[in-house]
Amino acid sequence: MATIELTEVAKRFGKTTAVDGVTASIGNGEFFVILGPSGAGKTTTLKSIAGLVDVDGGSVRIGGVDMTLAEPYHRNVAMAFESYALYPQKTVSENLASPLRSGRTGTYSRQEQEERIRQVTTTLGIEHLLRRFPRELSNGQRQRVALGRVLVRPADVYLLDEPLSHLDAKLRAEMRAELRQLGAVSDTTTVYVTHDYQEALSLGDRIAVMRDGRFVHVGTPEEVWHRPADTFVARSLGQPEMNLVDAVVGAGRISFGRAGATVPTPAGLRAEPGRPVRLGLRPCDLHVDTDDADAGIPATITQIERLGRDVELAVDVGGVELIVLASARRGLAEGDRVALTVAATDVHVFEAGDGDTPRLEQAGRTEEESR
Repeated sequence: MATIELTEVAKRFGKTTAVDGVTASIGNGEFFVILGPSGAGKTTTLKSIAGLVDVDGGSVRIGGVDMTLAEPYHRNVAMAFESYALYPQKTVSENLASPLRSGRTGTYSRQEQEERIRQVTTTLGIEHLLRRFPRELSNGQRQRVALGRVLVRPADVYLLDEPLSHLDAKLRAEMRAELRQLGAVSDTTTVYVTHDYQEALSLGDRIAVMRDGRFVHVGTPEEVWHRPADTFVARSLGQPEMNLVDAVVGAGRISFGRAGATVPTPAGLRAEPGRPVRLGLRPCDLHVDTDDADAGIPATITQIERLGRDVELAVDVGGVELIVLASARRGLAEGDRVALTVAATDVHVFEAGDGDTPRLEQAGRTEEESR
């Protein structure tokens, strides 16, 4: 295991800045997830740690040693690429064994090689593919082989670039549940890149949300979910995305829409009455009451999308459209009048304005409220 210290790391390709002053401290044995859209700089950050690209500024320290100028093989890191990078002329077994036969990664007896390959192939469900060549595999199978080739040998740091992206939904969910339990990963510092917020929340000890080459919020899954640093972070986690509407702070309530619908003000919000803000409400935190349409925020259902167990509702609140998740068993229909309620602890308040605006300071949630 090893710590990773990134200090103002920058990488440019011509006039394009891919990584723009990234700073982070990743602990020994930590599972650190970088979450962001395509083009955010996630993969370039991984390659900067691995030494596959020369950084244009800042420093990279691994295990307390400055590795900024060190060759990749001196860093003792193992990286899984989204593009597989398998040897086409070698079988799955030979691909998996290749890191164990390199003099730069240590010496392993044939028995040790076979045991390590057996362990990783059993976990990844590819033990029946050992005699096949990459051309004989599906994309999902190739990706599991590429992941296995990384995990088969000990390393100080594992760098995993979207290792589950080509798997089908069922297998991706299974692998997500098993990945953290792999002996190699559970004992080793791991940096994991993804664009999937569910992977980030379920796998990460901490998450770094990345935008335009920068880390805009680094925190535990609970912190980035309950207290997103800005509206970009808020929209990056959750599907459907968080509702963001123009609102005004009042005395104990925040109002929005033509009819003056209100939600409770979260504890400790530092904003004077009359201040314009952007109000954030997650669809999963809005609760629908059909028995008493006057018991909360009056709303009218304008559209329903059925998702199996749940339904996604588009509702009109005084000229403002909100997206709400509700149980499909409620028997809701378009045109129904309902009431929406939300707890003060689930209300998010951001600076007013266009674009990505920062969160306004407010008291944190208690441990009990966060459960």
